Amino acid sequence: MEPKTNAVVKLVGTDGNALAIISKVKTAIKRSDHPELAAEFQKEAMSGDYDHVLQTCMDYVDIR
Repeated sequence: MEPKTNAVVKLVGTDGNALAIISKVKTAIKRSDHPELAAEFQKEAMSGDYDHVLQTCMDYVDIR
């Protein structure tokens, strides 16, 4: 399934803290072709556990 935006995020070398990941992905979404999805992404990502955060990231951006 294609991500909801055209943003590409490199998570290798990023702090593994869930909030740090959410922040990095949210910033990328704001710079993407669908910046209006940034708040929706954050709300969805924060609604579950760590695995849910990662799955939500993959739903919205291309993770490298």
